[in-house]
Amino acid sequence: MNLVLMGLPGVGKGTQAEKIVEKYGIPHISTGDMFRAAIKEGTPLGLKAKEFMDSGNLVPDEVTIGIVRERLGKDDCEKGFLLDGFPRTVAQADALEEILSDLEKKLDYVINIAVEEDQLMQRLTGRRVCRNCGATYHAIFNPPKEEGVCDKCGGELYQRDDDKEETVRTRLEVNKQQQQPLLTFYEGKGYLKTIDGNKDINEVFEDVDQLLKGLS
Repeated sequence: MNLVLMGLPGVGKGTQAEKIVEKYGIPHISTGDMFRAAIKEGTPLGLKAKEFMDSGNLVPDEVTIGIVRERLGKDDCEKGFLLDGFPRTVAQADALEEILSDLEKKLDYVINIAVEEDQLMQRLTGRRVCRNCGATYHAIFNPPKEEGVCDKCGGELYQRDDDKEETVRTRLEVNKQQQQPLLTFYEGKGYLKTIDGNKDINEVFEDVDQLLKGLS
């Protein structure tokens, strides 16, 4: 099964990716992992990517796409893969279609985990961190025994700037704008399957599993 996993920050993509990989035994391929592996192996494209990353620049599409092509051609992708973080643009999605065609493969599904915005805000703004030991909590899902106090060391809990409402709302808006053209592209191709991510983690996976059973 050849899959792309999509969703806004906070929808639980990482958890669902772990569950898919564990049950179906396909590699979970994220952009960061691909770059790190190519750099470690010292491939020409990996070294090129490292140059851009070391200088603080974005890795250009042609390098990213080349690394994706090399990764999807490896033996462990023979029975399928789960792509996460690629493609990010319609141009990259077009390039992926071309890569898969060259490898005589095709996408089965693009799984988009969708969660209502107020629920995402609740999830993303609830994180609290201990100033002293760095332990993390969540105001709703994993609260400390005493509000504002770390269970482990008694340190003060605070909300990082990244987790504040205004920052989170902006991040979600930017991500929505980036993802919408891709969702439209994949809907047009007939690959897009939207999964309700507002439920419990295990219930979400039951829905994903139900979708994938027909492919295995």
